[in-house]
Amino acid sequence: MNDLPTLPDSAAPQGGAAPQAGSPAGAAVPTAPASPPPAAPATGLSNRNLTIAVALLALLLAAQAVNTHTQMRKVRSEMALRLQKGDALNAESNQLVKTVQEATRDLQVKVGVLENRQQEAQAQQLALEQLYNDMSRNRDDWALAEIEQVLSTASQQLQLAGNVPGALIALQNADRSLSRSDTPQFITIRRAIARDTEKLKALPSVDSVGLAVRLDNVIAQIDSLPMLADATTTTAYQGRSGKASKAPQMEPVVPQDTWVTRLQEAWNGWSSEMWTDVRQLVRVRTVEHPESMMLAPEHAYFLRENLKLRLLNARMALLSRNEAAFRTDLLAAQETLARHFDTRARQTQTVQTLLRQVQGSNLSIEMPTLSDSLNAVRNYKAKP
Repeated sequence: MNDLPTLPDSAAPQGGAAPQAGSPAGAAVPTAPASPPPAAPATGLSNRNLTIAVALLALLLAAQAVNTHTQMRKVRSEMALRLQKGDALNAESNQLVKTVQEATRDLQVKVGVLENRQQEAQAQQLALEQLYNDMSRNRDDWALAEIEQVLSTASQQLQLAGNVPGALIALQNADRSLSRSDTPQFITIRRAIARDTEKLKALPSVDSVGLAVRLDNVIAQIDSLPMLADATTTTAYQGRSGKASKAPQMEPVVPQDTWVTRLQEAWNGWSSEMWTDVRQLVRVRTVEHPESMMLAPEHAYFLRENLKLRLLNARMALLSRNEAAFRTDLLAAQETLARHFDTRARQTQTVQTLLRQVQGSNLSIEMPTLSDSLNAVRNYKAKP
């Protein structure tokens, strides 16, 4: 639309003669001289065309300026809208960035806490694994150490006090503890424990508890046993044979109710009471130790207490399997009974019978040791 109108070619040859084809462009072609055009009409046409062209060009330029101005205004409006939208988006982006930054900081704090907890959990897990490994590795060692301690204590009690039931219980508990483990090496230890158990079961049984109960019964009767110093007899006179003399039996005579018979009865009653009193004043007995008859009451008390102490010592020696001290104390107790107590009394004879029964028990039993079991445990622990 900006193309300008072409002006008519004034230099063209009149008469419509065209240039020859074979001649070069712009080359002067010799023609006949033409007559010059009239000057006034050609100049007016040219000016009019030029004015029209300039007016068209001005219109075009104005339309172009208006169009350009309109487009620029539209572009500016669009740019303003886009800038406003961009500012709003930037504000939203900034707010979102702040929110994201705050959330990021919170997440970083939480992640830090989680990392610390994870590290603590890992440390605890490692410690638990180490502890489990140690327990798995040392469980057998701990069990063997406990079994060794139990067997050592049972062996000492077996040698010192002859506690066979306690040793059997210790062996059974040790075998039960070893049976819970699936370690095949424990079979040797269990065999040794079985051998020691059979040895203890093969021992002859000694009723130590029953013997101790009999001694307790004897000790309880010491205070009520009659002594020679305070014994009483039922007869007035006893010979050296120890048998009471018997008075001759008289045939009953029916008395006559006279003053003579009454006087005779009174005399007989008085004389019999007097004779009874005289007979009680004099006693004849066979005593091997006369000094026992002259014990004072306080001496008798201490004698009974000493006898109790002897029997208590015998009881302790019985429980501790000290046969020599046991028999020595029993012999001393029996000698004290025979020397200072009334052996004719039924209660004293019962006590002497109990002491003889206790003394007849055999305590000289050689107690075996638990060396097989202890050596098996110690040899297993000594292995690398």
